[in-house]
Amino acid sequence: MRSFIAAIAVLMVTSCITTKKNEVKPLFEILSENSNGGSKFEFYEILTEANEFIVLLNDQELKGLVKAKDIETSNFLILNLGEKSTGGYSIGVESAKETDANIVVKIKKTSPEAGENVTYAFTNPFTIVKINSKKPIIFD
Repeated sequence: MRSFIAAIAVLMVTSCITTKKNEVKPLFEILSENSNGGSKFEFYEILTEANEFIVLLNDQELKGLVKAKDIETSNFLILNLGEKSTGGYSIGVESAKETDANIVVKIKKTSPEAGENVTYAFTNPFTIVKINSKKPIIFD
């Protein structure tokens, strides 16, 4: 009888134990993408250090998407397309591939098709990307 009760107790304890599943994060995540708010000139910036990262932590739009400890495990990209005379432009990541030594990021730039209806106002497209790796980043 005691062995039966002990077996039931062991069964109950082990059935309550949960195991943490290893989450597989994507190599990159788009945190913000907008047609306005970027720089007047085109550039790509890689944020790898905590002092560079403060800008993202203080951004109201990124609250909840970026945490202080993220800089220990991730790099961040700020992609600016520069000032454009109309809408219909965007910049983003077409692909990211991890090699043994680095992360190779291919940028995708989009512009309006000829004759496409666009906003006739100056725009400054930008995208903020989180790379879930601390390996060096190379642009392809």
